[in-house]
Amino acid sequence: MQQPAESLAAAEAAEWARRTLDLVERAVVGKRAVAELCLVCAVAQGHLLLEDAPGVGKTTLARALAAALGLRFSRVQCTSDLLPSDILGVNVFDQAKASFAFRPGPIFHEVVLVDELNRASPRTQSALLEAMAEGSVSLEGVAHPLPRPFWLLATQNPLEHAGTYPLPDSQLDRFLLRLSLGYPPPAAERALVVHGERRRSVPPRPDPGGLELAELQEAAERVRMAPEVADYLLRIVEATRQSPLLSAGASTRGALLLAAACRARALLRGRDFVLPDDVKALAVPSLSHRVTLAGVARAPSIAESERIVMDLLERVPLP
Repeated sequence: MQQPAESLAAAEAAEWARRTLDLVERAVVGKRAVAELCLVCAVAQGHLLLEDAPGVGKTTLARALAAALGLRFSRVQCTSDLLPSDILGVNVFDQAKASFAFRPGPIFHEVVLVDELNRASPRTQSALLEAMAEGSVSLEGVAHPLPRPFWLLATQNPLEHAGTYPLPDSQLDRFLLRLSLGYPPPAAERALVVHGERRRSVPPRPDPGGLELAELQEAAERVRMAPEVADYLLRIVEATRQSPLLSAGASTRGALLLAAACRARALLRGRDFVLPDDVKALAVPSLSHRVTLAGVARAPSIAESERIVMDLLERVPLP
C-alpha cells in the first residue's frame, strides 16, 4: 500500500532531524535533548532565548546549529554603547552616484546570534522587535526584508545583573522558547579537557540535496491539531492566567506560538498530528518566560517560574 504523502513527509522530517542532531552533537556533546528543542524552535519559525551561565557552550551551539542547517550565520556582541545601526545597518552617501545607499548590518543573515542581549540598551533591544515580529527592518521609512528563513537566537546571563537592562515583557513574549544549556555531562567535559577544542569544531554543512529548513517550516504548518488537543493547550494557558502565584499569565501570542512549536515537534518526530505529549513537553520552555510572578520585587527567578508552570501543567487533566 502506498504511504500517504503527509506520512511520507513526516518520515522524511524525522530522518532530517536525526541527521541534523548528529551533526550538532559533533560540536555540543551530551545535549541532544536541548538541540532537539532548538530545531523545534527553528522549524516553528520562532526565536530562541538561551539563558545560562557563561562558558557552557551557548555560542558554540548557535554556530553548530547554523552550520548543520546550512544557513549563513552572524554574531553580535551586545554592549551598553551598541547602537541600533550597529545591528540593522545604515544609509551611507555614495559620492559616485550622488545618492544614499543602504549598507545592511549583521541582522541580514539567516541565523543571527545576539550575545548577552540584556547588556544592550533598551533602545537597541527595541530595534530587534520589528525583525523578530515582521521579518523586516525599517530605516528612514523604507522597509528592508530580511532573508528567509530568518532565525534569531539571543543569550543572556541570568546570574549577573550589573550593567544589564532586563528584557521587557513585550520582548520576552516574542521568543518562542527559553532554554538553559546547563553543564555538560562529566564524561563529555573530561573529553573536552583532554582533547581541547578539537571536540567542539563546527560540523560541516549537510548534503545540500536534502530537505531545506524552509520546506520543514511549510510542512509543520500543515500538521493537524485535534480540537481536543487544542482545548488542552488552551486550558494550560488559562491556568497561568488564573493562578494566584502569577500576576500575569501567558498571552494569546504565547498560545499561538506554543501550538506552532507542538506542530513542529510532531513533524520532527515523524507524525502529521499533534499529541498531548507534545504540549506537555513544550509548555514549560514556551510559557515560563511569559508569566509574571506575583508580589516579586526582586529579579524574577527562572527556576521559580518554571516550577509554577510545571505545577499548573500537572493539575490540568489530559484529554
